[in-house]
Amino acid sequence: MGKLCYIIRRKLKNIPLPPMENVIIVGSGCAGLTAAIYTARANLSPLVIEGTQPGGQLTLTTSVENFPGFPHGIEGPDLTQRMRMQAGRFGARFEYGMLEDFEAFDQIQRVKIDGTWRESRALIIASGASAKWLDLEQERQLIGHGLTSCATCDGAFYKDAPVAVIGGGDSACEEALFLTRFCSIVHLVHRRETLRASHIMAKRTLAHPKIQPVWNSTVQRYLQDESGMMRAIRILNTTSGAQKELEVKCVFIAIGHTPNTAPFKNKLELDKAGYIVPKRGTQTSIPGVFAAGDVVDPTYRQAITAAGQGCSAAMDVERWLARSIN
Repeated sequence: MGKLCYIIRRKLKNIPLPPMENVIIVGSGCAGLTAAIYTARANLSPLVIEGTQPGGQLTLTTSVENFPGFPHGIEGPDLTQRMRMQAGRFGARFEYGMLEDFEAFDQIQRVKIDGTWRESRALIIASGASAKWLDLEQERQLIGHGLTSCATCDGAFYKDAPVAVIGGGDSACEEALFLTRFCSIVHLVHRRETLRASHIMAKRTLAHPKIQPVWNSTVQRYLQDESGMMRAIRILNTTSGAQKELEVKCVFIAIGHTPNTAPFKNKLELDKAGYIVPKRGTQTSIPGVFAAGDVVDPTYRQAITAAGQGCSAAMDVERWLARSIN
């Protein structure tokens, strides 16, 4: 439906038109906040929908040591708060809310936030991806205190310490191999008796002297020390029924991520795993809709790569608006 027809239909039904934004950014992690900084500096007055977890996955990270510009590291929540303040300084606006639905018309992008439709000329999707967890007792409280989903982010904190990786696919093997650079031993806990990873990755993983596979096993419980940090996990052998404790300082969950793209299903082109498929740069399959960060990136999933894509999306939006308005 064209823009004019859409406006006429709303007027005939006596439905007021919501304010038209230049750009709405869905998500407030590194990608969304970087996009907000750039679009705000371009005088586009972006509206950022922060979602149920403002700041994204970085808010679950106690310390970030690999983001450029912070030689002594920075707390994850502190980093996102600084980015938010920087975007706000240039005129970005922020609203809490959950994305429920999405529609696109000719040069109009509509998002339904907590039951209310908002409209914009351009849309940046930076809603990220959510790590899959085991849903065990005390899990949320332990994230950042001996429980994580990112070896690249947190592995260096566990030098010469025993750790565990949960999973059996390529991602779990990559995490385990990376951790051997720092940790004294890496227990690779898998619910089957063979890895699901590719042959070459499985062979490389099992050949490493620091990696100890724990077959046919599932984690039953996290065990904490007196300070509330991870000290061990209790695992169940699903074949024998026997239980035992593994003393570890950190558990790395590597059972996959779920991109936060449910409202865009059957509306944007997604891959089999649900990630948005970019067409050119950050442009999606719908003109005027752009995507950045973990919602399009199942490979790197780093704060710095998400920030870079957020910058690219903002610049693509600025050029898109210049062409479409003029």
